[in-house]
Amino acid sequence: MANLFSVIQSRRLYLFLNISFLILLFFFLTIYSPPSTPFSPFLNSSPISLKSTSPSQPSTDSTEDCTNLKKLDDYGSKCDFIRYSGCKSDGYINYLYLFYCSCGKIPVLGYILLALWLLVLFYLLGNTAAYYFCSSLENLSAILKLSPAVAGVTLLSLGNGAPDFFASIVSFVGSGSGGVGLNSILGGVFFVSSVVVGIISILVGSRGVAVDKPCFIRDVCFLLLALCSLLAILLVGRINLLGAIAFTSIYFLYVFVVSTSHLCRDNLSKVNPFCVSPLTPITQNFFGDESAEFRELEAPLLISIDKEGPVWPSKEDPETDHQFAQDSPSCFSSSRICYYGQRLLYFLELPLYLPRRLTIPMVCEKRWSKPYAVASVTLAPCLLAVLWNSQTDSKQKLFVYLGGGLFGIILGVIASITTEKSNPPRRFLFPWLAGGFLMSVVWTYITADELVTLLVSLGHIIGISPSVLGLTVLAWGNSLGDLIANVALAVNGGSDGAQVAISGCYAGPIFNTLMGLGISLVLAAWSVHPSPYLVPRDPSMYQTLGFLVSGLVWALVILPRKGMRLDKFLGAGLVAIYLCFLSLNLADAFGLLQINGSH
Repeated sequence: MANLFSVIQSRRLYLFLNISFLILLFFFLTIYSPPSTPFSPFLNSSPISLKSTSPSQPSTDSTEDCTNLKKLDDYGSKCDFIRYSGCKSDGYINYLYLFYCSCGKIPVLGYILLALWLLVLFYLLGNTAAYYFCSSLENLSAILKLSPAVAGVTLLSLGNGAPDFFASIVSFVGSGSGGVGLNSILGGVFFVSSVVVGIISILVGSRGVAVDKPCFIRDVCFLLLALCSLLAILLVGRINLLGAIAFTSIYFLYVFVVSTSHLCRDNLSKVNPFCVSPLTPITQNFFGDESAEFRELEAPLLISIDKEGPVWPSKEDPETDHQFAQDSPSCFSSSRICYYGQRLLYFLELPLYLPRRLTIPMVCEKRWSKPYAVASVTLAPCLLAVLWNSQTDSKQKLFVYLGGGLFGIILGVIASITTEKSNPPRRFLFPWLAGGFLMSVVWTYITADELVTLLVSLGHIIGISPSVLGLTVLAWGNSLGDLIANVALAVNGGSDGAQVAISGCYAGPIFNTLMGLGISLVLAAWSVHPSPYLVPRDPSMYQTLGFLVSGLVWALVILPRKGMRLDKFLGAGLVAIYLCFLSLNLADAFGLLQINGSH
């Protein structure tokens, strides 16, 4: 029994999230009562929209009709307002109806349910990106034979920044809340470049760890260039397709500069041994070009929460590679209670694991399973057909379902014939990896869309601007992995680890700013082409940019004066700048101060 409790203790977060999901599902199926109005209470017919009020206007969210909601006093009138007006959430779940109608008499229950669902969505977004999306990217980089430098600033940056990347795209072309996407990206960039760098500097300050000056100046200058370009776009207030493409192309210039420095690495190593591409040691471990010094440090944070998912325990083989057996190999043979307890834990861990595992093809050696592989290639087209029909009002939905099902059956038969039970396929890997990449993108996008929709709805419920929630809650949630992973790398990896962590704290924000916002602007401008796209106006963004640039300038001035050595003075200054910014924004959001003229 002690072994069973130790297993539960080690998996408590994962179990908590799955149990929370089951509670939410039970609530939706039993307590949640549908209204007798045209507006769907639970599932909206068009969860992801690309609508626009006019050719030159940015997409608008249906929750823009909810401005009068806060003027009503009691929950009954708010519920009636939601029932008979256009005020509804744009996602798969109508959160406003859920809160005011289903939980109107018990608002605490509504807050608890939405908070639990927020945690589940954050977990799904981060875990899908780390566990499935990054795995596909790593294998694709090997198949395409990309150099560590190019992989580090392209595929690896995309993998690390996937939550911010997709949340930004969703906010611009999905839910239509462009302000949430802008503030989420800027909030994440500010948090990583100030708080994460500040904490690293404070923790390693007593060691006298130095970072390479050319690499640091290169990364900070490119980030400043990206932010200045974004400031110009905000000042103009509109951007056409060509301008959006030009803004995105700055990142390719950065990739070129990093790749060039990587080619010169051998010649410069005697003078600047750490002047390498961002996260090069990590990518070179993957390619086999370096020692395994960082292998334990490079493991994504969220993968450690869900290492392999639930596996059915076996009485006969207690030494199975099942995660529980690894933690307590004597558990199954010593106690029937413990064994059946493991079975119960297995079922409790299925809800968040099984849907993704059954629809995302995976061909990794350690995670290979022929039944899962055949099921994933069979069910993936069916899921795509369902999503396609949810976005269109076409009368050909039946043919789409039949086509998706038939295509899935054909792929499943081919996979069943051409694969082995014990080993993943060795030939024709690209279709498998491309399919895994596509489906991980689909799952990440769906989760990001629902997360942004929930934040917008919470903004209306709490009475805080959704942009402020994007700047804080969404940015913090997406950056938590960067905080823990980079701090662990800097603390445990010596001087090399600190260099890699600091490089990652600037390379990631560069990618999120130029590619996350850049591609979002390209898609938004394309949707209204040839008219210019009107960028969401939010005066608080100028304040965010001002504090963000202040933090970068502080680091750019202090580090060279300190001989490029990280110390507590640098870290304290960066954290103080962020806390000052956060205090002003929260005071403005709650009406304590009137800074941006929003009150």
